[in-house]
Amino acid sequence: MPSTYLDNPQRYGLISRALHWTMALVLGWQFLTTLVRVLLEKSALDEFMWGTHKAAGVLLMLLILLRLGWTLYNRKQRPPSVSRAARAGHGVLYLLMLGIPFFALLRQYGSGRELSVFGLQLMPGFAGEKIEWLMLPANLFHAWAGWLLLVLIIGHVLMVFIHRRQGQDVLPRMLGK
Repeated sequence: MPSTYLDNPQRYGLISRALHWTMALVLGWQFLTTLVRVLLEKSALDEFMWGTHKAAGVLLMLLILLRLGWTLYNRKQRPPSVSRAARAGHGVLYLLMLGIPFFALLRQYGSGRELSVFGLQLMPGFAGEKIEWLMLPANLFHAWAGWLLLVLIIGHVLMVFIHRRQGQDVLPRMLGK
């Protein structure tokens, strides 16, 4: 009898599902904080929510690294991709989920500001001039890639329904049914 924790060709295991849905919730929070920032800047709601954005980003980076490791560990027993396009789409999602916080960390370091989340100092600040060449890629990439990630996530969700209409019900694989 297969373990409920491990993936198998019919469905994703409990660990894969927990990582997927936890990341979905944290990503949803990230997009909500950003929308509030854009629409209600300098409001009390913005101050509260935006104050969680970096901590949630660090949490997401840790989750994606765990998820990538778990995916590699389970790669031979996971449900197969429904197509090359699906495999490529998932690859782009993973790249963006890694790249967006990575570039944000570069910008944070280049700014000279300390990064502390969950009571832990992850990056000390420094005095002196900012390191513009570290900040430039993040300034160009972070926001636009974030919106691209949102569009791809919406496409990811829509493809679940499209696959279902085409007779390939992929959702139960991620629900554990």
